[in-house]
Amino acid sequence: MKLKKINENLQKALIENGLVEANAMQQETFSTLKSGADCLIIAPKASGKTTTIVINVIQRLAGANEESPRALIVVEDKAKVLAMEELFDKYNRYTKLEVYGVHDKGDMDYDKNYISTGIDVLIGTPNRLSEMFSSAGYNVNRLKMFIIDDTDPMLKLRHETKIMRISNSIAKTQRIIFAEQITERIDLLAEKMLIEPFEFDFDEEEEEEEEDTE
Repeated sequence: MKLKKINENLQKALIENGLVEANAMQQETFSTLKSGADCLIIAPKASGKTTTIVINVIQRLAGANEESPRALIVVEDKAKVLAMEELFDKYNRYTKLEVYGVHDKGDMDYDKNYISTGIDVLIGTPNRLSEMFSSAGYNVNRLKMFIIDDTDPMLKLRHETKIMRISNSIAKTQRIIFAEQITERIDLLAEKMLIEPFEFDFDEEEEEEEEDTE
């Protein structure tokens, strides 16, 4: 995959899994996400948002392992947790980051004990992460990335308060919101969470392409 200064081990794993060409989102957001800037990324369903997240997390964290999580990713439900873990398994083959997922149906005590042994990436649902952060008080001082994937359905389920509670417990980190559409609630969350964010709207690009072909 041709991306500027991509980690060689990451690139090797991507090519082995058939990802030879970066799509528009991966190409246009890679340098900005790598820089550590806050971002709001709007793109339609099945446009590669989750793959973009996994690639960029591996890129930023590769090369070292630490005890405290350095990337925290909020996803909608258990199915999304498992799907993202599966992608990390594929693309993290040579970078060997420690990735762990938690969800509402998991064993809370087991999750806490496992995380305490040291992980690099924590993926979880709003409910479970909120419960864990309020009861365990994790060290988030080493956190480099706080990412919300598929934000739209989580806001429909009124998880804003939980997401903001987690965000407010983190003093300084890169915050990234992925969503399918710009709505009033997405705008409001971005306004509260993000600092001078870069905004990418791949919905607009698609509309412009359709107009050009008419």
